[in-house]
Amino acid sequence: MKQRFRLYRRSCSGRFYLHDSVTGKQESLGTTDRIEAVRLLHSKNEADRQPAINLQIARAYLAAGDPDIMTRTWQVVIDEMVKSKQGMQGSTRERYVRSFKEHALDSLRSLPILQTRPEHFLQALQAGTISTNDILRRLHNFALSMTWLPWPVLTRKQWPALHYGEKRGITWEEHQAIVAAEYNPERKVFFELAWHVGASQIDLVSLKAEDVDWHNQLLSYKRRKTGTPAILRFDEEVAAILKRLPESGPLFPNWSKFTSSNRAAHFWHICQRLGFTGISLHSYRYAWAERAKTVGYPERYAQEALGHKSKAVHRAYAKKARVELPSLESYEKKIVPMPRVSAASAPGNGSSAAPSVSQVAQQAGHEARRTT
Repeated sequence: MKQRFRLYRRSCSGRFYLHDSVTGKQESLGTTDRIEAVRLLHSKNEADRQPAINLQIARAYLAAGDPDIMTRTWQVVIDEMVKSKQGMQGSTRERYVRSFKEHALDSLRSLPILQTRPEHFLQALQAGTISTNDILRRLHNFALSMTWLPWPVLTRKQWPALHYGEKRGITWEEHQAIVAAEYNPERKVFFELAWHVGASQIDLVSLKAEDVDWHNQLLSYKRRKTGTPAILRFDEEVAAILKRLPESGPLFPNWSKFTSSNRAAHFWHICQRLGFTGISLHSYRYAWAERAKTVGYPERYAQEALGHKSKAVHRAYAKKARVELPSLESYEKKIVPMPRVSAASAPGNGSSAAPSVSQVAQQAGHEARRTT
């Protein structure tokens, strides 16, 4: 029987290569040892003749190194991945647990990892949503990093692209309507403060009276998600809102007893009654970032106020902002001409001393008044 691969050696480097008689391609074996090269040649030809038997041989080798690899299912991977998130914040871990409960993943739970084919993943992706795509990628990468999956089920280019829905900030008109539609005084103040502070709902609802520095007019807290501090100076308008809240303990004693899901659901029902779409409680953070960019608020200040570690994350929040640039002519009119130094006082014309700072400032004042 004619063999598909043949061995040859290049005289210039001494390395052995394989020639594929079907495709005509050459492949370096990366060795100059003839015995090792011949062994690799036989393996290639043997794998071409008996692919099914070689798969069983590969499984036997893998089972020798990991006895559980033949019976480990994707449900085991899910359980271990949840355990690895124990150090995360409670809300983040809850999102992982909730994502793994998707019905689109049911066909994979009892499936052994080594028996997983690309069509199994594609079927789950087709039955699920964008969330299924995201969580299945994480599950797949976790199994690879734990060496429970010897090779990728889907290569990087085979995964369907992630197309997230458009996110935007709440407009002033929508905010006013939401506040007017809320009859509970505590929740009404919560929405008003969310507009001015831009904190996430879990951070805002966890605020205490001790987080408010009335003397310096500062509102400071640590983000529950990242642990980064957020310090924001407030003005009279925010001070008036804060004075309507308790003077000690939690600022939102009743609203904070709700879960994040319940608060989000309540907000969603208000938006449904008002006919608003495409916004959530988190949209208040987008609104704050967009307003800051629109008025030219320094990016580093806005990033600190929202508690963002990364500039890229902050810019993603503010990308929907509509910035109107002033005309160049209006900036040219604001330019104050530099003071002119007379030839007599110049150092190169017989004068030993340059004009003093006070003389330059006085002359600049005369020039500025002349231009106005």
